[in-house]
Amino acid sequence: MSMDDPKTFGRSRLSFAKEAEVDKFVSMLSQFEKGEIGADEWRAFRLVHGAYGQRQEGDSSMLRIKMPQGILTGQQLRTIASVSRTYSRGFGHITTRQNIQLHFLDIHRVEGAMRECAAAGLTTREACGNSVRNITCCPWAGVSKDEPFDVTPYSEALTRFLLRHPLSTTLPRKFKIAFEGCANADHAYTSIHDLGFTARVKDGQRGFKLTVGGGTAILCTDGSVLYDFLPAERICEVAETVVRIFHERGDRKHRQRNRLKFLVREMTWAGFKAEFDRLLAESKAPLDLDPPVEGAPTWQRLSAPSNEVLAAKVRAGKLKGPGIAPDLDVKLDPDPATLQRWRASNVRPQKQAGFSAVTVTTPLGDLSAEQMEALADLAAAFGDGTVRVTVDQDVLFRWVPDAQVDALYRGLAASGLHLPDAGTVADVTSCPGAESCKLAVTQSRGLGRTLGEFLRARTDLIDQAKDLIVKMSGCPNGCGQHHVAGIGFQGSVRKVGTKPVPQYFVLVGGGSSPQGAHFGRIAAKIPARRVTQALERLIGLYVKERQSGESATAYFQRVDLKVVKPLLADLEQLTVETAQPDDFIDLGETHAFNPETSEGECAA
Repeated sequence: MSMDDPKTFGRSRLSFAKEAEVDKFVSMLSQFEKGEIGADEWRAFRLVHGAYGQRQEGDSSMLRIKMPQGILTGQQLRTIASVSRTYSRGFGHITTRQNIQLHFLDIHRVEGAMRECAAAGLTTREACGNSVRNITCCPWAGVSKDEPFDVTPYSEALTRFLLRHPLSTTLPRKFKIAFEGCANADHAYTSIHDLGFTARVKDGQRGFKLTVGGGTAILCTDGSVLYDFLPAERICEVAETVVRIFHERGDRKHRQRNRLKFLVREMTWAGFKAEFDRLLAESKAPLDLDPPVEGAPTWQRLSAPSNEVLAAKVRAGKLKGPGIAPDLDVKLDPDPATLQRWRASNVRPQKQAGFSAVTVTTPLGDLSAEQMEALADLAAAFGDGTVRVTVDQDVLFRWVPDAQVDALYRGLAASGLHLPDAGTVADVTSCPGAESCKLAVTQSRGLGRTLGEFLRARTDLIDQAKDLIVKMSGCPNGCGQHHVAGIGFQGSVRKVGTKPVPQYFVLVGGGSSPQGAHFGRIAAKIPARRVTQALERLIGLYVKERQSGESATAYFQRVDLKVVKPLLADLEQLTVETAQPDDFIDLGETHAFNPETSEGECAA
């Protein structure tokens, strides 16, 4: 929708927020502190409203801001920047579910953060807890040359239908939905979702292939096809029916076995399908949608601040608090060779002639408040006033005129956001890990930073295996989606003598495509400090043994573990005699490794 509102610079959509929910949050916190409600009731409530307890003692909380389809207007970016500066550490973290998380908030200050977000149309409702989580969407939807139609309006329509739905906040466990439009890629990882919608056209009618019951963590499962073709107007009633089955039949007693994939297995596919057909007949939720066609900006774009102003602003940002912070490496005179490399990896022609989609590589998904404000300025000047965050923890500009791509790059460089190699092996993905999560064993963000820096110093390795996807998680739950990475790392611990050592399971061969999911196979268990050596060896193995034209992803999906395991066997060995002092310190930390975990809140 085109608008002249200077807050949005061109595109906007209706608010997802309700101010009254913030009032209720304040009231429930007061009741909890007065002893009028118990800890379990308070926890369940605050989780549904996006406040997640961290591993640190006291009232340290994470606030998850829900961003349907990963879309943010310039105004919303500025709001999150303000909230992160005022209430958090001065930076935010993009998640693999297209949310932004702010960490280390005092629970008593969450109210102020929520109110600022609500004023900008942002909600934290159903971002955590046993609810229908943020519905994710392919970030290329609407501009991809490889799509039958734009799935964004349908994803948003289902979001609005299920947000605050009577069933959505009282489920046995979390419920995840994704939409993909591209015919030859699965950017949204639909195969590992409870519901995965992939665009199809049949006899001129829009619809979706729909898979059900996918997931990772314990019992990695490829979603089963419920519909080869589901007419688009039926997505709400079908989704509601599956949610209803999960609500009524899901396991509420066993936290480790209460995702939809377990229920489908328990019921058998025939039993699940029979129950689905019975309940579907009772559902009346047709979708009446005349989807808008996203067009090129027709409004007057704003002028970007000078690169000197952008650089000064980003440099002046104040990052605070514990944990790994974003690198604010601004560049006012970027290297022309880096520009060419960036153009090759970060710029993709849209299906609309004359425009490009530009990926902003965002290491660990971290953006400082000032970088968010810079992105808002640059989106208004070079894009359509909005950005989309991706499940790979990057930021996407759309509708950038081809002739202005280089100017945008210089603005990004001045903002410390100039890194090339988006979507390559260097663009690693990580969950928050033991920096804040109660369940995590290892500091996965420390590993992510280490691998990213290692690879960027070795462009030869990047160029040898560009398509290889690397992801990591600090525990088996898989928030970093390591199970579906070409090379995945899962945090763990071992004892050497009497001391704990951080280690990672090395998984090879994961991925997600329109044909379904491949799940990584465990090839080794390696001390954290040796993971860079393992990755270098694996890339070398691919280069040595690949077939003509074979991608790294395809190679690791077919390679026999009998070939991989001997390659890494010596890296697994660690004894009291051979251990070095650093082996007992996790990556990203300075103190001795102390793998304390507690009951997580994912299934509260």
